[in-house]
Amino acid sequence: MTGAAVAWPLADPVALLERSIAYTLGSLQLVTEESMDRATPCRGWDLRQLLAHMNDALGTLQEAALDRHIALVPAAGAADPESDPVAALCDRACRLLGAWARSGDPEGIQIGGVSMAAGIVPAAGALEIAVHGWDVARACGRNRPIPPDLAEELHTCATLFVSDADRPARFAAPVELSAGAGPGERLLAFLGRDSRA
Repeated sequence: MTGAAVAWPLADPVALLERSIAYTLGSLQLVTEESMDRATPCRGWDLRQLLAHMNDALGTLQEAALDRHIALVPAAGAADPESDPVAALCDRACRLLGAWARSGDPEGIQIGGVSMAAGIVPAAGALEIAVHGWDVARACGRNRPIPPDLAEELHTCATLFVSDADRPARFAAPVELSAGAGPGERLLAFLGRDSRA
Protein backbone atom coordinates (compact mmCIF):
# COMPACT_ATOMS: atom_id res chain seq x y z
CA MET A 1 0.00 0.00 0.00
CA THR A 2 1.32 3.46 -0.83
CA GLY A 3 0.18 6.90 0.27
CA ALA A 4 -1.09 7.68 -3.25
CA ALA A 5 -3.43 4.68 -3.24
CA VAL A 6 -5.30 5.61 -0.05
CA ALA A 7 -8.00 8.28 0.15
CA TRP A 8 -7.47 9.49 3.70
CA PRO A 9 -10.74 10.52 5.44
CA LEU A 10 -9.27 12.86 8.08
CA ALA A 11 -8.46 16.48 7.31
CA ASP A 12 -5.94 16.98 10.14
CA PRO A 13 -4.51 13.85 11.76
CA VAL A 14 -2.06 15.91 13.85
CA ALA A 15 -4.98 17.80 15.43
CA LEU A 16 -6.56 14.39 16.15
CA LEU A 17 -3.31 13.31 17.80
CA GLU A 18 -3.31 16.48 19.91
CA ARG A 19 -6.86 15.84 21.12
CA SER A 20 -6.03 12.22 21.98
CA ILE A 21 -2.96 13.29 23.93
CA ALA A 22 -4.96 15.92 25.85
CA TYR A 23 -7.55 13.31 26.80
CA THR A 24 -4.90 10.80 27.89
CA LEU A 25 -2.94 13.32 29.95
CA GLY A 26 -6.10 13.68 32.04
CA SER A 27 -6.19 9.93 32.63
CA LEU A 28 -2.51 9.86 33.60
CA GLN A 29 -3.25 12.29 36.45
CA LEU A 30 -5.23 9.47 38.11
CA VAL A 31 -2.23 7.14 38.38
CA THR A 32 -0.77 6.52 41.84
CA GLU A 33 2.01 4.23 42.97
CA GLU A 34 -0.65 2.01 44.54
CA SER A 35 -2.44 1.59 41.20
CA MET A 36 0.65 0.36 39.29
CA ASP A 37 -0.05 -3.34 39.90
CA ARG A 38 -3.74 -3.17 38.99
CA ALA A 39 -5.09 -5.08 36.00
CA THR A 40 -6.01 -3.12 32.89
CA PRO A 41 -8.54 -3.82 30.13
CA CYS A 42 -5.50 -4.96 28.09
CA ARG A 43 -5.52 -8.69 28.75
CA GLY A 44 -2.52 -9.83 30.79
CA TRP A 45 -1.10 -6.34 31.45
CA ASP A 46 -0.99 -4.46 34.71
CA LEU A 47 -0.87 -0.67 34.71
CA ARG A 48 2.93 -0.51 34.94
CA GLN A 49 3.25 -2.71 31.82
CA LEU A 50 0.65 -0.63 29.98
CA LEU A 51 2.52 2.60 30.74
CA ALA A 52 5.77 1.04 29.49
CA HIS A 53 4.02 -0.04 26.28
CA MET A 54 2.59 3.44 25.81
CA ASN A 55 6.02 4.99 26.31
CA ASP A 56 7.48 2.69 23.63
CA ALA A 57 4.62 3.46 21.24
CA LEU A 58 5.03 7.20 21.65
CA GLY A 59 8.76 6.84 21.04
CA THR A 60 8.03 5.06 17.77
CA LEU A 61 5.59 7.76 16.71
CA GLN A 62 8.18 10.42 17.51
CA GLU A 63 10.75 8.54 15.43
CA ALA A 64 8.33 8.62 12.51
CA ALA A 65 7.86 12.38 12.79
CA LEU A 66 11.57 13.16 13.10
CA ASP A 67 13.16 10.57 10.81
CA ARG A 68 10.26 9.80 8.40
CA HIS A 69 10.65 6.08 9.03
CA ILE A 70 9.80 3.49 11.65
CA ALA A 71 12.28 0.72 12.29
CA LEU A 72 10.82 -2.73 12.83
CA VAL A 73 13.43 -3.31 15.57
CA PRO A 74 13.37 -0.76 18.44
CA ALA A 75 16.39 1.50 18.72
CA ALA A 76 18.78 0.79 21.57
CA GLY A 77 19.37 3.33 24.30
CA ALA A 78 15.81 4.58 24.79
CA ALA A 79 15.16 6.47 28.01
CA ASP A 80 14.25 4.24 30.93
CA PRO A 81 10.90 5.37 32.32
CA GLU A 82 11.06 3.10 35.38
CA SER A 83 11.85 5.85 37.91
CA ASP A 84 8.63 7.76 37.16
CA PRO A 85 6.67 6.18 34.31
CA VAL A 86 3.90 8.80 34.35
CA ALA A 87 6.30 11.76 34.18
CA ALA A 88 8.28 10.03 31.43
CA LEU A 89 5.11 9.39 29.45
CA CYS A 90 3.80 12.96 29.85
CA ASP A 91 7.16 14.33 28.73
CA ARG A 92 7.29 12.01 25.74
CA ALA A 93 3.70 12.90 24.76
CA CYS A 94 4.55 16.62 24.70
CA ARG A 95 7.72 15.98 22.67
CA LEU A 96 5.77 13.76 20.28
CA LEU A 97 3.16 16.41 19.64
CA GLY A 98 5.85 19.03 19.09
CA ALA A 99 7.65 16.80 16.60
CA TRP A 100 4.48 16.22 14.55
CA ALA A 101 3.44 19.88 14.74
CA ARG A 102 6.84 20.91 13.36
CA SER A 103 7.06 18.18 10.74
CA GLY A 104 4.61 19.78 8.30
CA ASP A 105 5.98 17.38 5.68
CA PRO A 106 3.42 15.58 3.51
CA GLU A 107 5.92 13.02 2.25
CA GLY A 108 5.32 9.39 3.10
CA ILE A 109 6.79 7.53 6.03
CA GLN A 110 8.68 4.29 5.58
CA ILE A 111 7.59 1.38 7.77
CA GLY A 112 9.75 -1.65 7.21
CA GLY A 113 10.51 -0.43 3.67
CA VAL A 114 6.86 0.23 2.77
CA SER A 115 5.80 3.83 2.13
CA MET A 116 2.69 4.98 3.98
CA ALA A 117 0.79 8.26 3.63
CA ALA A 118 2.11 10.61 6.30
CA GLY A 119 -1.34 11.16 7.84
CA ILE A 120 -1.82 7.49 8.64
CA VAL A 121 0.86 7.43 11.34
CA PRO A 122 -0.39 10.24 13.62
CA ALA A 123 -3.97 8.99 13.15
CA ALA A 124 -2.95 5.47 14.23
CA GLY A 125 -1.08 7.00 17.14
CA ALA A 126 -4.13 9.05 18.13
CA LEU A 127 -6.22 5.88 18.21
CA GLU A 128 -3.74 3.99 20.36
CA ILE A 129 -3.11 6.89 22.72
CA ALA A 130 -6.76 7.68 23.40
CA VAL A 131 -7.87 4.08 23.86
CA HIS A 132 -4.98 3.38 26.20
CA GLY A 133 -5.87 6.59 28.04
CA TRP A 134 -9.27 5.05 28.64
CA ASP A 135 -7.55 1.82 29.77
CA VAL A 136 -5.44 3.80 32.27
CA ALA A 137 -8.50 5.45 33.79
CA ARG A 138 -10.29 2.10 34.10
CA ALA A 139 -7.27 0.57 35.82
CA CYS A 140 -7.42 3.48 38.28
CA GLY A 141 -11.08 2.71 38.99
CA ARG A 142 -12.48 5.68 37.08
CA ASN A 143 -14.79 6.00 34.10
CA ARG A 144 -13.48 8.73 31.76
CA PRO A 145 -15.45 8.46 28.54
CA ILE A 146 -13.60 9.43 25.38
CA PRO A 147 -15.20 12.70 24.17
CA PRO A 148 -17.88 11.94 21.55
CA ASP A 149 -16.40 13.97 18.68
CA LEU A 150 -12.97 12.45 19.26
CA ALA A 151 -14.43 8.95 19.57
CA GLU A 152 -16.33 9.35 16.30
CA GLU A 153 -13.18 10.24 14.37
CA LEU A 154 -11.16 7.52 16.08
CA HIS A 155 -13.84 4.97 15.20
CA THR A 156 -13.36 5.89 11.53
CA CYS A 157 -9.63 5.23 11.98
CA ALA A 158 -10.24 1.97 13.83
CA THR A 159 -12.37 0.57 11.01
CA LEU A 160 -9.49 1.27 8.61
CA PHE A 161 -6.72 -0.07 10.84
CA VAL A 162 -8.23 -3.11 12.60
CA SER A 163 -9.23 -6.15 10.56
CA ASP A 164 -10.37 -9.67 11.40
CA ALA A 165 -6.71 -10.73 11.08
CA ASP A 166 -5.95 -8.64 14.20
CA ARG A 167 -8.36 -10.71 16.28
CA PRO A 168 -7.96 -12.35 18.72
CA ALA A 169 -4.20 -11.66 19.01
CA ARG A 170 -4.13 -7.84 19.14
CA PHE A 171 -7.80 -7.14 19.78
CA ALA A 172 -10.64 -9.16 21.28
CA ALA A 173 -13.82 -9.80 19.33
CA PRO A 174 -16.14 -6.79 19.07
CA VAL A 175 -18.56 -6.37 21.96
CA GLU A 176 -22.30 -6.36 21.22
CA LEU A 177 -23.98 -3.05 22.06
CA SER A 178 -27.49 -1.66 22.02
CA ALA A 179 -28.53 0.51 19.07
CA GLY A 180 -28.43 3.65 21.25
CA ALA A 181 -24.76 3.32 22.25
CA GLY A 182 -22.71 6.50 22.03
CA PRO A 183 -19.58 7.07 19.92
CA GLY A 184 -17.17 6.22 22.74
CA GLU A 185 -18.97 2.99 23.56
CA ARG A 186 -19.02 2.01 19.86
CA LEU A 187 -15.29 2.71 19.48
CA LEU A 188 -14.35 0.70 22.55
CA ALA A 189 -16.73 -2.13 21.61
CA PHE A 190 -15.23 -2.35 18.13
CA LEU A 191 -11.82 -2.79 19.77
CA GLY A 192 -13.09 -5.53 22.09
CA ARG A 193 -13.57 -3.43 25.23
CA ASP A 194 -16.81 -3.36 27.22
CA SER A 195 -17.25 0.17 28.59
CA ARG A 196 -20.26 -0.99 30.62
CA ALA A 197 -18.29 -3.52 32.68
